[in-house]
Amino acid sequence: MTPRLSVVVPFYNVRDYIGDCLDSIARQTWTDFEAILVDDGSPDDSAAIAQDFCDRDPRFRIVAQENQGLGPARNTGVRHADGEYITFVDSDDLVTRHGFEKLIRTLDSSGSSFAGGNARRFNNSSGVRPSWIHRLPFAKDRIATHVIETPDLILDRMAWNKVYRRSFWDEYGYEFPAIRYEDYPVTLKAHLDAVTVDALAVPVYYWRERESGESITQQKFQLGNMEDRVRSAEMVMDLIETGDTLREVRRRVHAHFTQIDMLTLMMAFGAAPAEEEQNLLKLARRLMDRLDDSVLARAHSYDRIQHSALAAGDVDLLRRLAHFRNDGGLRGGARALSRPGRPWQFEHNYPGVQDQSASVSKELYRLPMKDLTLATSVREVSWLDDGSLSVKGTAEIRHLETKTSSSLRVALVVGGAETPLAVRRYDATDTHGDPALVGFEVRLDKALLGKLKGTGAPAHFMVRLKSGRLRRHGKLRGQRPGSPGWPPGAWISSTSWVQPGPGADGAFVLRRMVDPTRLTAVSQTADALILQGRVPADLEEPKLQVTRPLAGKDQELPLTFSGDGRDFSVRIPVRPIIEDTNPDDPFTQRTTWAFRLVGKDDEKLLLWTGEPQAVHHLADGRMVSLTRSTGGYVNLHEAPLRLPAEHANIVAGSNGLELRIDGPELAGDGYTFSWRRYLDDSDDHADVTCRLEIAGGRWTASADLTDLIPADAVVNSTDPLASLADWILFATAPDGAEHAVQCEPFLSARLPVEVEQAGHTAALRPHAGTLHLEVR
Repeated sequence: MTPRLSVVVPFYNVRDYIGDCLDSIARQTWTDFEAILVDDGSPDDSAAIAQDFCDRDPRFRIVAQENQGLGPARNTGVRHADGEYITFVDSDDLVTRHGFEKLIRTLDSSGSSFAGGNARRFNNSSGVRPSWIHRLPFAKDRIATHVIETPDLILDRMAWNKVYRRSFWDEYGYEFPAIRYEDYPVTLKAHLDAVTVDALAVPVYYWRERESGESITQQKFQLGNMEDRVRSAEMVMDLIETGDTLREVRRRVHAHFTQIDMLTLMMAFGAAPAEEEQNLLKLARRLMDRLDDSVLARAHSYDRIQHSALAAGDVDLLRRLAHFRNDGGLRGGARALSRPGRPWQFEHNYPGVQDQSASVSKELYRLPMKDLTLATSVREVSWLDDGSLSVKGTAEIRHLETKTSSSLRVALVVGGAETPLAVRRYDATDTHGDPALVGFEVRLDKALLGKLKGTGAPAHFMVRLKSGRLRRHGKLRGQRPGSPGWPPGAWISSTSWVQPGPGADGAFVLRRMVDPTRLTAVSQTADALILQGRVPADLEEPKLQVTRPLAGKDQELPLTFSGDGRDFSVRIPVRPIIEDTNPDDPFTQRTTWAFRLVGKDDEKLLLWTGEPQAVHHLADGRMVSLTRSTGGYVNLHEAPLRLPAEHANIVAGSNGLELRIDGPELAGDGYTFSWRRYLDDSDDHADVTCRLEIAGGRWTASADLTDLIPADAVVNSTDPLASLADWILFATAPDGAEHAVQCEPFLSARLPVEVEQAGHTAALRPHAGTLHLEVR
């Protein structure tokens, strides 16, 4: 029987990744598919791994060809495909278990030409993160829409997060060009040709990122790569050259190319050999000449300086501008300059600003007053022994030095009324990497916290900074990793809980919860987790609903009530959770469940108010963990064993300061631990092996801090905030399998931990669920 879905998977030199990719396809909840694996002349043993899948699963088959590139390989796969629908998967990426099913179900319902879904970036050292380029097109579900109606869809330039109707594909005769960046000419044309399109907010695709992250010496900056990038952009712009209905699409496409592709060409001047600079100059001008002048005029001020240098053919300035940008100069390293004779007018201190015979107008370096905005951050959130809440952060005016003569006021805003707070100021690292009077702390005692409203909008903080003649104000925002992102909550009375966290607009807020639905204790038996909690008086006939958000599954668990009829307990058997081998996350193989108490007329999330300690249950190599979410609510995770870190300290040791990390001994003896950092421009790494202690059912991994400060590290003079080293804690199992140690949410709530060592700052922070030590 003809399968409904054809999955085209070209591969070339991906032996380290193709097995996981094909496994994620084989695990799909949508089982009626064929997978056409196109061997594009791969010289490694990728074909042997692919053939093994074909031998074990008749839905997989291989088509071989001489090496022609990704685009032609996809075209070959399409010619061999028979399904009613067609999709593409890159062989080093992953697809979510529910992805194909959700896309096909919406197409069956809507009749749209194709459907796309959200994407995630991932790697082993940094975990799973949202994909920046997909955040707007797939911010919410949009069924039967169109790129003219939803211009954000012009950012949807990849081929692989979609399922297309084969009849639609054949009607328009789509073929990928034999160049790199082959996706966008096809995907944008498909958006334009479609009758309607379905866009789903749920992640359906996992896009791999190399362990070392983006690098200025990657292949993307080679001249041939740049030529393909420009050719692809020209093909896309040809599609939208005319037509009044495409005016907004055209503007957004040109803005996107200015922001992404033109920027990449400008950065390439920092990596191009001298003999290629003139060819790169011609290529960059070729793209800039196609871009709309009104879009270029609205670009970032630094981009406009680079565009002007490009127009003037000033390769030397282009090279200096590229090095400054590539080295992180725009992150804050360049302070504003006062204009001569005009102390309250400023210029950007960018390369070329002081050139005597400048090829770029000095006016482009002018820093408008409107750009001197308030910059704030939240760096630490903690509850003190007296029950008061401490919030530490920074406040400064962007581009300017914060002087000791400046003044800072912070107020708590409750229902529109401001209450001034006592502010303690101190020196901290500012956005330019310098110590300055930007740090502050405010403390809110129980009496003040008791004024928070239990309903309505949460309270926020208003920050007012005066520096010289400048006055700036705004909400406190900018939560950093650690306790600002996983802030702990606390009782301020017998019935009121205060939970800090991000508000709807991204500002840092405080929410008061009166008599919340709450978890008070957790225990476990040999085969179950036992939850105890309390429901509010106004929740009638409550039932516990356990929800799996990504898969759309709900189940009810019976509650046993005691005491005054509001205290409850519930038993959660572990075996059914483990046997449901259908993980939501194809990389971590983790599934998440959330808890809600559903009453007669209302429902409430279950707040964690018990001991700040996760509970882990291991069986058959799978781990079930009950822990908290970023908002403080109860979550249950089921995943393969990845050792979690629960405590972290920097203490005095026999050889100086010692970094000690510990967690539960869940898997017996044989594990080793090391701090790992990936080398620049490479997936190679250096490791520092930890000393290991096993005692009382817990492991402790220790390392001397001096061993984690690279002796040959060079401070980046352009970007003082750049890390000298970024270490990730790894665990190695007895069978050699490695994984980044997971940073438990309750540990995240107690971080960061910072210490000075040998003239450097070492900061322990969480990042996408993993534990990092950043050395500056």
